[in-house]
Amino acid sequence: MTDSPISEAEYDAITDAAAHWCMRLHASDCTEQERQAFEQWRDAHPLHAFEYEAMLEIWVVAEDLPRTDTVAPVTPVAHRQPTSSWRPLAMAAAVCALALPLAAYTGWNLGWLPNAYEHFEASNSTRQVTLGDGSQVELNLGTELTYSNYKDQRRVTLKKGEAFFRVSHDANHPFIVRAAEGKIRVTGTQFNVWMYEDQVRVNLIEGSVLVSSNDDLPGDGLRLEPSMQARYKHGDFIPQISQTYANDTSLAWRQGKLVLDDLALSDALPLINRYLSKPLILADNNTGTIRLGGIYNIKELDSLVGTLPKVLPVYLTRNKDGNPVLNSIPQQTPRS
Repeated sequence: MTDSPISEAEYDAITDAAAHWCMRLHASDCTEQERQAFEQWRDAHPLHAFEYEAMLEIWVVAEDLPRTDTVAPVTPVAHRQPTSSWRPLAMAAAVCALALPLAAYTGWNLGWLPNAYEHFEASNSTRQVTLGDGSQVELNLGTELTYSNYKDQRRVTLKKGEAFFRVSHDANHPFIVRAAEGKIRVTGTQFNVWMYEDQVRVNLIEGSVLVSSNDDLPGDGLRLEPSMQARYKHGDFIPQISQTYANDTSLAWRQGKLVLDDLALSDALPLINRYLSKPLILADNNTGTIRLGGIYNIKELDSLVGTLPKVLPVYLTRNKDGNPVLNSIPQQTPRS
């Protein structure tokens, strides 16, 4: 596509394609070939990426709309052309544009739709942002989150990474952080949320929070007081609560450091892997018991992988996906 002005038909085609890719990438049967095709389409023109991001924001907000149990009947249509299937979507978008002010007002009053939506991301450096309610957030490397302001709550979705929150106090407008399957509920406080895959750790610095390991469970969760920590992962019915101490180093990332205090590799790898382009894998449980300590620069952790065989009784191999695999060196038994 050239830099010359695009026609209305070309713009409609881009909008249709953005809607198509948004649905396909969220489908459970989306293939790797389709994802590669999407990336080629997205990178072909700046307008492609712009339209996709706009469609993605609509998709994210729509996920919070209430579901109904009524499913409309679907009439199958044979040999339908791919592009024509998006014409009803385009027509619906035109109708929605006319009805949007009334729909937005109604959705806000019912607590279905936010009146503000923000997306923040930190890639190769930490970042400090101010949310729409005035709350301050520090984002660690590789962190992505969204903020939505609803009538009855302020909502953050931590998509990946780690963030430190200073939440503006508003007892009538609670602040909810969704991380993996759980949530953290506060009114005004300071706390840190770390997430890697389905593992989540919450450290409370000031105030109090309620932590739930599953958003579908009744109640608001377990209460944390300052110097307490909650952990949960997929399948946990309730979070695991523990005490932290004055020498706790879990927030060292705010100074650009990762501190490993003589941890077993099985515990250290989730902390290391979220900074790596290709995560480290343990060959077996025995390798996971080997312990590692030290202070590392979070921007230089890729270089740590090659040095591990020099400081630990391990050697490196690669699996079929190219991930580095740590293998323990068998200990020789002394001859009798």
